[in-house]
Amino acid sequence: MKIAENTVVGLTYELKVSKEADEIESAPFSVEIRDTEDPFYFLFGGSDLPKKFEELLLGKEPGEDFSFVITVADAYGEIDEDLIVNLPKSQFSDENGFNPEMLQEGNFLPLMDEDGYPMQAKILKDLGEEILLDFNHPLVGFDLHFDGNIEEVREATQDELAHGHVHGAHGAHDEE
Repeated sequence: MKIAENTVVGLTYELKVSKEADEIESAPFSVEIRDTEDPFYFLFGGSDLPKKFEELLLGKEPGEDFSFVITVADAYGEIDEDLIVNLPKSQFSDENGFNPEMLQEGNFLPLMDEDGYPMQAKILKDLGEEILLDFNHPLVGFDLHFDGNIEEVREATQDELAHGHVHGAHGAHDEE
């Protein structure tokens, strides 16, 4: 079966990132590896992945290798300064499920938006009574270099389509 809209796709890959600074491209460095022990599964056409990622996988079949680069513009874009904010440290108390170790610079805080969806923010700086948080995607500002293999392609179930995510052994309702 070929990758198409409403299929569940399982991939193995290595993701490397690079950044252009003053017209000089940095050497790509590895940030994530998904191997056969832990493949990445997603609902094609219903994921939060960059559209270009899905476009470049469209029509591929199990066993096929892939290798491509998605530039910043087609990946997660440039840093949005409006998503870097100061918040009172008091919002991140023990009563709200946070501990002091979580509030270290460089850590990612697990948060929820006003609709209850999970999100994260990176702590950029401890400012005493406040902390400086970056709500940009962690891969914003990077070119994404993917090298991988298509492990599995199958039809999505009606439940998966209705819920917008993969179920079963590799999904949101892990049944292993």
